[in-house]
Amino acid sequence: MNVRGLGAAVKWVPLQAETGLSAGLKYEYGRERVSGDRAEHANALAGLATWTFPAGPRLHVNLGREWVRDGDNANFWGVAMDFPITEQLDFAVETFGEEHSGPDRQLGVRYEIAEGLKLSAAAGRGNDRNIANVGVAWEF
Repeated sequence: MNVRGLGAAVKWVPLQAETGLSAGLKYEYGRERVSGDRAEHANALAGLATWTFPAGPRLHVNLGREWVRDGDNANFWGVAMDFPITEQLDFAVETFGEEHSGPDRQLGVRYEIAEGLKLSAAAGRGNDRNIANVGVAWEF
């Protein structure tokens, strides 16, 4: 099975702290096509919580709900840890999933190209499939 997807997300994080708790919301729109089937469109809303430790690592917990047009809706979750390697480069390990499926796991990196502009890449495995993603984030 070949799955291709494309999406965009907007995060709003009104509670931000250098150390301790940061929290906010993320809205995401996605389009996914499975092995030539028609495309599915989905909207998702997630609550975000991050705990930043004084030494630099960050623990992330996400809980949310996805609504698929003409499809199944599902609750989802995610847990991740980021570890700073340099001032611009982080290593990440994460596990995530949704209702009625097993967890996915992946490893990745995030690189800050310029102030507020980050490039990320990750790869992993879950639910009898390989997964990979690449992303760009612009913080303003």
